[in-house]
Amino acid sequence: MKALLLGLALLAGTAAADEAKVSRPGQYSGYSPAIYTERVTSSFYFKARDGVRLAMDVHRPAVNGKPVEQAFPVVWQHSVARRFATDQKFSGVAQMPLLTQYGYVVVEVDRRGAGASFGSRRGYNDRTEARDAYEITEWLARQPWSTGKVGVYGCSNTGDAAMHAVSLMPPSLKAVFAGCFSWSKYDGFLRGGIFAQWGSGVDRSFEDDLKNQPVDGDEDRTLLRQAAEEHRTNTPLASLWRGMPYRDSWSDLVGTRFWAEGSSGTYRAALARSGVAFYIFGGWEDDFRREGLVAMANLANNPRKYVIGPWQHCRNPGFDLLVEAHRFFDHWLKGIANGVMQEPSYTYSTQGTGGDGRWSQSSQWPPAGTQAVVQQLRVEGRGATQHLVAASAKQPRTASVSLSVAAPIACPAGWSPLAPTCLQSDNGLRFEGQALTRDTELTGHPVLRLWVSSTEPDPHVFAYLEDVDAEGRATLVTDGRLKASLRAVKTPPYDFLGLPWTRSLEEDHQPLQPGVPVELKFDLLPLSHVFRAGHHWRLTVTGSDPRDRRPVQPGAQLTVHADVQHPSALQLPFATAPPGGPRVSP
Repeated sequence: MKALLLGLALLAGTAAADEAKVSRPGQYSGYSPAIYTERVTSSFYFKARDGVRLAMDVHRPAVNGKPVEQAFPVVWQHSVARRFATDQKFSGVAQMPLLTQYGYVVVEVDRRGAGASFGSRRGYNDRTEARDAYEITEWLARQPWSTGKVGVYGCSNTGDAAMHAVSLMPPSLKAVFAGCFSWSKYDGFLRGGIFAQWGSGVDRSFEDDLKNQPVDGDEDRTLLRQAAEEHRTNTPLASLWRGMPYRDSWSDLVGTRFWAEGSSGTYRAALARSGVAFYIFGGWEDDFRREGLVAMANLANNPRKYVIGPWQHCRNPGFDLLVEAHRFFDHWLKGIANGVMQEPSYTYSTQGTGGDGRWSQSSQWPPAGTQAVVQQLRVEGRGATQHLVAASAKQPRTASVSLSVAAPIACPAGWSPLAPTCLQSDNGLRFEGQALTRDTELTGHPVLRLWVSSTEPDPHVFAYLEDVDAEGRATLVTDGRLKASLRAVKTPPYDFLGLPWTRSLEEDHQPLQPGVPVELKFDLLPLSHVFRAGHHWRLTVTGSDPRDRRPVQPGAQLTVHADVQHPSALQLPFATAPPGGPRVSP
């Protein structure tokens, strides 16, 4: 009896322990408790293969002010400036040094030509940086305080750097936690062939560089000043991007076709062969959100996860991204069976549902059951407001509506450059859908087929999908754009989610003839959004956008054609049963 009671007690204790274990997106407890309340940081110069000195911070778990003499897994970031690494506005990634309390060494390294590092930056995410990352990864794996298992993390350009770190397949690199990066640099910075992206890579001045954090022993900032002097030879980033209007443009500044060199997608075969596990994150209010989904599609043979929420670029309020990094690295660097990889691959929030949205999971993207439904653009009369109707509706024999291109509506005061563009519905042609009789969810990728003509040879065309409530108040949901001269749709060299891919080579440049309609086909950025009963969707088409770096040509006429010969239409991804109309394969 005593033995039985003891056995029952042990079972009860095990059950209680199991109940205390929680591992789900944004929540993690009972698997890897905080052990170390202190950390110590040392900073010094790491000498690269060519002698260039790279500034490095090493954060180690500590007890009584001294580093724990024990080997731990290492996670590191290839930063542009270590002084930004703990900037709290960048939420989860900035908090990575807190992983020391769970038994990790966390390292931040200024990229060459940046921060307190010496050398010259040739361009964001070039092969030089990738070779540096290989050296750093393997050096970290060899240190006495390292178990030999290394992870890398980052967001935005450091997310790109994390992906590039995998491209040379360092043997010790096991896991990548990265977000808001560009799978294709061209598609990230010149989406639709249009330079209309806030992130053109700000060049820091000599004075800015002097504000960086020096390494230990450089209290008088002599070495920092010397490093800043070398940064004067950095490639000017804005000039680099502006000088490459086509996907195959050669850059004299760096001596390569840099869109290819700087894109992690170029090295997709190596990324797949590496066997590295990926955790990718993004935000519904981030211009790069399609890029992470494309990366997921092309890394299908790697262990991978993806999370996207109601967030701007590299900001994750209300969601503990550090927890996700902790869960992920615990599994891949410590071998803890916490179930993180048994969950569905995609975790996403749905907007329009109140608060921070409704969270769902799916094993595929778009989620199973999503159906593409065509909404025809209908032009009636000569008014500026037109309609979106079921594709089964009879099309007129001839119909068009024109817009005189004007300067875009400026985004309101307080608008963040990290956010999407602002509403332009008073600046364009509006196509209104019918009021919905029930809540309707769209999840996936809208695709626009638009027939246009113009009085100028190369119009820029912007499209915005809006949620309009019963009172007429509109919310921007997603947007797309296309440079009309680069409209040629070709077979992509990698999985592009079945979306129209414009090759955008120099030979594809086809100016318009005045008044002659051409077909534009392009996607709008992905969404997951519920349009409430009584609301309707609206498509706005303009010839300008506040972010467009090209000067507006006022007075140019942009005409949208919508008739039998020119069947302009918007394809919407329905996650709930559509209100009617023919269905096509998503």
